[in-house]
Amino acid sequence: MVSTNEQRGPRLTLDELKQAAAEMRAIDIIDIFAAESGHPGGTLSIMDVAAALYLRVLNHDPQNPAWVLRDRVFWSAGHKAPALYVALGKAGYFPLDDTVLLRQLGAKFEGHPNCLKLPGVEVSSGSLGQGLGVAVGSALAAKMSGQPYRVYCIMGDGEQQEGSVWESAMSAGHYKLDNLCAVIDKNNLQIDGRVSDVMDVAPLAAKYAAFGWNVREVDGHDLSDILSAFESATHAEGRPTLLLAHTVKGKGVSFMENQAGWHGIAPGREKFEKAMVDLATPAVPPKRQAAMLAKAKAHALTADAKARGRLPQFRHDYWWNAGAAMKVDMDPTRMGFGRGLEAAGADERVVTLHADISGSIKITDFEANHPERKKRVFSLGIAEQNMIEVAAGLAKEGRIPVTGTYGVFASGRCWDQIRTTICYSNLNVKIAGAHGGISVGADGATHQALEEISLMAILPNMNLVVPCDSVESERATVYSLIDVAGPVYLRFAREATPIVTTRESPFKFGVANIIRYRGSKPRFIEAFETVLSTDYKSEGEEVSIVACGPMVPEAMRAAWLLKEECGIETRIVNVHTVKPLDVTALVLAADDTGLVVTAEEHQVGGFGNIVAGAILENRKDFQLPLLLERVGVPDCFGLSGKPWELMQWFGLCAEQIAERVLKLQGKRASAKRLAA
Repeated sequence: MVSTNEQRGPRLTLDELKQAAAEMRAIDIIDIFAAESGHPGGTLSIMDVAAALYLRVLNHDPQNPAWVLRDRVFWSAGHKAPALYVALGKAGYFPLDDTVLLRQLGAKFEGHPNCLKLPGVEVSSGSLGQGLGVAVGSALAAKMSGQPYRVYCIMGDGEQQEGSVWESAMSAGHYKLDNLCAVIDKNNLQIDGRVSDVMDVAPLAAKYAAFGWNVREVDGHDLSDILSAFESATHAEGRPTLLLAHTVKGKGVSFMENQAGWHGIAPGREKFEKAMVDLATPAVPPKRQAAMLAKAKAHALTADAKARGRLPQFRHDYWWNAGAAMKVDMDPTRMGFGRGLEAAGADERVVTLHADISGSIKITDFEANHPERKKRVFSLGIAEQNMIEVAAGLAKEGRIPVTGTYGVFASGRCWDQIRTTICYSNLNVKIAGAHGGISVGADGATHQALEEISLMAILPNMNLVVPCDSVESERATVYSLIDVAGPVYLRFAREATPIVTTRESPFKFGVANIIRYRGSKPRFIEAFETVLSTDYKSEGEEVSIVACGPMVPEAMRAAWLLKEECGIETRIVNVHTVKPLDVTALVLAADDTGLVVTAEEHQVGGFGNIVAGAILENRKDFQLPLLLERVGVPDCFGLSGKPWELMQWFGLCAEQIAERVLKLQGKRASAKRLAA
């Protein structure tokens, strides 16, 4: 092994560490308050460990973050990003007070760490259970090359419910990685409550020891004990070390301590001011706090202006509820899922499976008003792959299991289980993919599901439903659970979006709706007529906008804009059932109008390519010219920011759809002139 006596990085004394940890806690809460979102509970519980690690233990160089001999730290618990950011800032990687730009559009401090933007972040993270495996690989690489750096991994105790953690723990023990030290922030709480109630992971010390680890239990708020534990880890020859840090969630803020409800909620003004009293430190006087909040506000205004600046300008303002007429109500589509699930739950066959974010995605509406249903509710913890397999077993025995988690995990993390066990066996499992698209906003790319349509639509036997509003979500949920035999993936969103359908609107599984603008009305919903595609006769429209999910209201707003500004008649095709697909409606739209724009809150082409392929394969008149363009997120990962900012930033709003239509119209006009 290469040896080096070179030591870099801060080396604070014990008293200095205590002062630094107090400062970091205060800055952490200022950042989360300014962001209006984030994870205060876990960031406060891990803060003493973070202070010890970055300000005393690590051999690292904030002025040269890529220094080859630096120790590596992998934050598997990526939602504790604010603690990481303040630790890096305090260590000197960037000005500490810059972290107040947490979760803002255009800032480096995303909702979950992004290694491509922020120095000191070794790898991007946010999906739990993956960091330890990366740490194992890094430790192996050090052994192979004879490098002296040490590797650290920060995890949560609820995270231990992920099966991938134990695969990594097994490999670390097998390869005797004594250059690896993992830390579990054992604060005993996760989103859905106590870890022992959600899915018990005890006894953690015995389990890791069984995999060949050197385990030391430590008081996660006693800096002297923490430093001693890190030092002892360097002497555990032939074994990786686990520090089981016993901590208090929300440490330092009286009303947050030991409260699961503060896992992922930012304090409002009143609670923030109370928290700052609890966290008072000379290092963060009122003047510094005020300056930081002013900095955050200024950046937010700039970010909003930049996002709005991407909207094309027209004679009038067509933004939601901007004028005296065309008013619309807003409601998240997840609310419709909750109402539909509650209604479908009257069927005794329906059971629900939770994966720790139950309240947010509204899967708990199933039992909230029906305590007798709790015997049909099963918490599987943070273990999406196991949740799908358990659902398969329940379906095989005649139950109708409904699984629920964020769409990015529901579709991606357990894709093989869905493919091989659910779809190949054609089992009657219903998968709720919550918070689809960019609607989780400030959480950032790791939690923004932009690939689900592609991942799910490609699977044989899978039904894929993407409702346009909360009313349609409710109706689609009931139908998918009770009337569809076989796998169903339901995609719905977190952010409040316009309600554009009623209970009287036509809804038929597998049949698209055609929507036409009929003139401005006091209420937006009254300005449109909706019919089943099978009942629609062409009215000589010039343009077709084919959309799914929350992009349907945007398509409707684009149709309003195009008519009022340019006199263009538009056919909107609401493809609420992406699979089975209403091919006939798509072909007729293409043949009747000759100009098709697809719109999806998704990686561009996931939905658009399905539509384009169906049209091109099934068109009858290939002599008729056809122009087609796809609107979606342009082949990139998402960003942190407010949901509507991100809609504007990625070109998903009605004004931007209309601009694309007008450009295609211009191409068509040019082609006609040339032909003449």
